[in-house]
Amino acid sequence: MIVQDVINHLEELAPLAYAEDFDNVGLLVGDKNAILTGVLVTLDTLEAIVDEAINKKCNLIVSFHPIIFKGLKKLTGKNYVERVVMKAIKNDIAIYSMHTALDNALQGVNDMICNTLELKNKQILIPQNATIKKLTTYVPKDEAQQLRSELFAVGAGTIGNYSNCSFNVEGYGTFNGNETSNPTKGSKGAMHTEAETKIAITFPKHLESKIIQTLFKAHSYEEVAYEIMTLENKNQHIGIGMVGELDDSMSELDFLKFLKDKMNTESIRHSSLLNKKVKKIAVLGGSGSFAIEATKHAGADVFITADLKYHDFFTAENKILLADVGHYESEQFTKNLLVAYLTKKITNFAIILSETNTNPVKYF
Repeated sequence: MIVQDVINHLEELAPLAYAEDFDNVGLLVGDKNAILTGVLVTLDTLEAIVDEAINKKCNLIVSFHPIIFKGLKKLTGKNYVERVVMKAIKNDIAIYSMHTALDNALQGVNDMICNTLELKNKQILIPQNATIKKLTTYVPKDEAQQLRSELFAVGAGTIGNYSNCSFNVEGYGTFNGNETSNPTKGSKGAMHTEAETKIAITFPKHLESKIIQTLFKAHSYEEVAYEIMTLENKNQHIGIGMVGELDDSMSELDFLKFLKDKMNTESIRHSSLLNKKVKKIAVLGGSGSFAIEATKHAGADVFITADLKYHDFFTAENKILLADVGHYESEQFTKNLLVAYLTKKITNFAIILSETNTNPVKYF
């Protein structure tokens, strides 16, 4: 097994195409073709994590947060980022980061928070835009079924809970090949009319390269006529944040106690209590102040996130209870999620959960 084999599994869970534009995700350090000796999963990559990887003979660190976020112009060891990268390179250790790709995954960071809080009826809070594309192509009528099957096999035609979705219209295509053409229907230099099927099929944007490759491989024409367009439709399975419901309503104080216990946090900063029952809960791991208005619009009673500033609490406006559990605390279960996922995917290889607490915030 090589490093790329693990990456392939991780990108099934959280395709990098859905990471935010500002982010730096993927293989940040190392050789994707290196023979794998072990996988260490962590929230952050610090020098102590690299040391742990060395001691446990792991040459791949899977980290939620990217150690390289901004461009590095020098590697002199003057700060912790440079020291981590230098030590990883020196010891032939690869570093792979998922960050907002996993934030936007249906079974990612926010789903893990919902599961920890035992929430039901989960939905994406802010669906990501421009994630659905549509292929339209034209194929000889007697080849339409085979082409559809080939496209379905690589992930096209899936809409929510339905698969093998397409729309088909029968008609006639015309063409006249020049002297250098090699037509599979008709003859070069002669006008030809062919009974064709127009196939329209949607697919998630991260599969575009695979869809086009499959189309050209399965289509019999020398020149394949096709169109790809990006749709404005909301994708309810990709996006940041999540909303769910408690089995039973709680008072605000009881919920805050419940939240403190479940999230294993020493303190919760929150907005004014509204003296009402809470049932619908919105969550967004990491810094989530940008989503406060979305949580109001979703009708949530509580919004759980981190890194709220002084003025952010005013935006609750007595409409929602804001609960800041801490950045590390909101994402702490992410590494457990990744270990469980990779262990199921790679049954003959040990996936190791880092024992190092990387939380830089301490409480007195």
